[in-house]
Amino acid sequence: MVGVSGASGTPYPAAVLGGLLDAGESVDLVVSRAARLTILDETGRPFRDAHWKDDLGAWLDRDLTGADVAYWPAGDLAAGPSSGSYPTRGMVVVPASTAACAGIAIGLSKDLLQRAAEVNLKERRPVVVVPRETPVTRSHLEHLITLHDAGAVVLPASPGFYGAGAAASAQQLVDFVAGKVLDALGVPHSLFRRWSGELGADRD
Repeated sequence: MVGVSGASGTPYPAAVLGGLLDAGESVDLVVSRAARLTILDETGRPFRDAHWKDDLGAWLDRDLTGADVAYWPAGDLAAGPSSGSYPTRGMVVVPASTAACAGIAIGLSKDLLQRAAEVNLKERRPVVVVPRETPVTRSHLEHLITLHDAGAVVLPASPGFYGAGAAASAQQLVDFVAGKVLDALGVPHSLFRRWSGELGADRD
């Protein structure tokens, strides 16, 4: 499952989704109400329940024909992923806003994104949360610690530069974070050059 919350950083979920689809993975997607506003603000594109497949394809700039993607409206708390009996291999929340982290940490289940993340935690499935906001308050740190203690991987959107160097493009930095997310989920990818132990090795 991929949950997109309302924090700034829409290129991150786009890269994660692209990596999952490139790997032939099936994807269940939930986009929060706040995330729709962020997508519209950062990309100029709407994301609508009734036209989700067209809007998702436009956002990712790819043809989704043949892609195994299921979309669940954030307000549908009776959706399949709200139950532990719904089969998933885990969930990533990217980006994970402070509100989403807090809601998941305390079991608020305000919407399907929070509920699905809580379900995956209770079922002991892999859960990756990708906080992006900075700096952080004490309460946010406490919520992240709670998520860590519950079994989640807390993976901040903090890109490394060794893959492409100081002249790395924005997309290369985004892909680094997306690649780390896919690593945490055990999904193969080629989104970044891995450290080889040699300075500047294979760098263009």
